[in-house]
Amino acid sequence: MKKRFIYLLFSLIMFSSCRKDFLDMKPSSSIVQPATLEDMEGLLENYGVMNTITPALGQLSSDEYFIVDQKAWEGTLTQTERRAYVWEKDIYNGDINIMDWNKPYAAIFYANNIITQMSKLSSVKDTRRYNNLLGWAYFARSYAYYELSRNFCKYYDVNTANGDLGLPLKLSPNVDEVVQRSTLEETYKLILTDLEKATQLLDANDYIAKRNHASKASCYALAARIMHAMGNYSQALLYVDSTLSIHNNLVDYNTVSLSSQTPFTYVMDEVIYFSTQVNNYAGTTGYLNRTAIGVDNQLIGMYEPDDLRKEVYFMKNNLGNYNVKRGYLGGGSYPFTGLATDEMYLIKAECLVRSGKDESAIEVMNDLLVKRYSIGKYKAIESTDNKLLLALILDERRKELVWRGLRWTDIKRLNKEGGGIELKRQLGDKNYTLSANSSRYVFPIPDDEIAFSHIIQNER
Repeated sequence: MKKRFIYLLFSLIMFSSCRKDFLDMKPSSSIVQPATLEDMEGLLENYGVMNTITPALGQLSSDEYFIVDQKAWEGTLTQTERRAYVWEKDIYNGDINIMDWNKPYAAIFYANNIITQMSKLSSVKDTRRYNNLLGWAYFARSYAYYELSRNFCKYYDVNTANGDLGLPLKLSPNVDEVVQRSTLEETYKLILTDLEKATQLLDANDYIAKRNHASKASCYALAARIMHAMGNYSQALLYVDSTLSIHNNLVDYNTVSLSSQTPFTYVMDEVIYFSTQVNNYAGTTGYLNRTAIGVDNQLIGMYEPDDLRKEVYFMKNNLGNYNVKRGYLGGGSYPFTGLATDEMYLIKAECLVRSGKDESAIEVMNDLLVKRYSIGKYKAIESTDNKLLLALILDERRKELVWRGLRWTDIKRLNKEGGGIELKRQLGDKNYTLSANSSRYVFPIPDDEIAFSHIIQNER
């Protein structure tokens, strides 16, 4: 495991655009040794390490797609793709170097180096730059740990979090260090503490310098996403409002190409923070023509005729099934998983309706949806029953945030609240079912990690 992880980091470094003079490859813990603010910034700007970190296991296991037949399932797909699709107990079956675990920890390793080395700088003339870079590092570590937690840990329940298993919380730049798993409460405490530190350090006047940079807006948006996923809707609403007070841009889809396979640019105006899925599982989770899979037919059927999202988001492949186009990014083959204002609008609307503020929730939804329908075709939501309004908002969340790696977390949250969502697959003559609140909503830690560190494996 040690050699594998060092090899992974070395590979990432070699393809980095950072300066090479401080990237001293050694068979020890000190692979990355930044010494100046320029060095720190170079590491944080390494997009391949810091931004392509969202695990894809939730996408592989979610209800947003289907594998077309047994032949496709047995074809070019990896063991992990095939077995995650049908929710096997052992989804790896010998596969090693699992990027869903390794990539977030590589980003954490970089962030730990920066946080540690910045504390050693004897004098800093540009304190604003120093604070922004340190804040960015804390944000990056928080973001990576949260991505890991929502895949490899149970749903956060305040009643059990002190006993539930969390993550190995590595805070040192020592890659050789073995850390046992914390509690889930300790994991979330670190995530939120790092996020609070980042919020205090980042300059409010430089809210989105570049979309891969951390900002106050991204801190508030991540906090809103986390609180929403935890079911803490009152806090989520406060963080959403803080986000939207800084950045509330919505794009009118009437101005977006319906025919282009890349309808959005790298500076898409709704994006607050840019991240993507790990670069793996292209045959099932990637963009464009993927003949092994199709987007779930029931989901496709939820889009009304004048809803532009159906044409903006999807294309038909050679077999006549729908695949996703590139999302909120201007290139590449893997899904956008970052933070954007449309997600904030949907969180706000849901939080409002859950607090009984139906009219305010309707206003938020109308502001969003009028920009998703053909001009003059949108029929505004009017007053309706609270439960029906909540159901409508949850449906719109599915339709708007499709293929962003959020659906799996949503299912866990809604089932914990009594949603009773049961997932079903049919593959050849076999049927598969994943019951609500099954232990298999938590993914196993990769086998090679267990063999190296002897941390406790998740029960499946």
